Amino acid sequence: MSIISTKKALFLKLLVLNAILFTSLNYGQTADSDWASWSTLGVEYKLNKKWSFGLEEQFRLKENFSEVDAFFTELNAEYTLFKDFKMGVGARYIRENDNKGNIQGYENHFRFQVDAMYKHQINNLEIGYRLRYQNKNELGVSTDEGDEANQNIRFKTSLEYNFKNWKFDPKFSAEIFNKFQDGDENGFNKYRLTLGTDYKIKNFGKVGVFYRFEKELNVDFPDITNILGLKYTYSFKNKKSSKRKK
Repeated sequence: MSIISTKKALFLKLLVLNAILFTSLNYGQTADSDWASWSTLGVEYKLNKKWSFGLEEQFRLKENFSEVDAFFTELNAEYTLFKDFKMGVGARYIRENDNKGNIQGYENHFRFQVDAMYKHQINNLEIGYRLRYQNKNELGVSTDEGDEANQNIRFKTSLEYNFKNWKFDPKFSAEIFNKFQDGDENGFNKYRLTLGTDYKIKNFGKVGVFYRFEKELNVDFPDITNILGLKYTYSFKNKKSSKRKK
């Protein structure tokens, strides 16, 4: 058996094991389970070899697709420090639907993040790592009124296998959240497991679909969210930069 065939078999086994993990995490536990959807439209602009920028709009539904969860606009930028290693920043303005408690309605939130990203290749298998610092708070509400920044450190590992003559290469990622702020609600509080794929259409863009499993940690009755995602991204490059390469 060739090395590439071995890698294919290994990757497919990993997908099966993670499917089993999804089932085992749900079985025999008391939890609130929900279905949600995330729909995204995005634009990416590559300025040169070092810099790229992105803009996206996302719309989210919750409570078995019956209620609006949030919608937001995000701006981000990435800078390549050296081969396969990037730094990134992003800012997000969020309209969040709070439909629980005594005071309900749409709230305005602002979030920013700082990323460090690294990826490497093993034959047809690409492995990526991302470390993110994230800070989110509600606009128009002071600290005295009870608003405290929601801060998380997130670590994500991803796998993507490039099958020859196959345009729907599978992607899998696992991410864990570590929350820290004033008070007792600190530590690992959530994780995500995602399985999906992208399809590139010439002169049109890239369409991605995914299933995401999200579960709370270190609580007696953890919330579980099953997320179906659809994303369209249009990418373009700086023409002057492309001409200089020629």
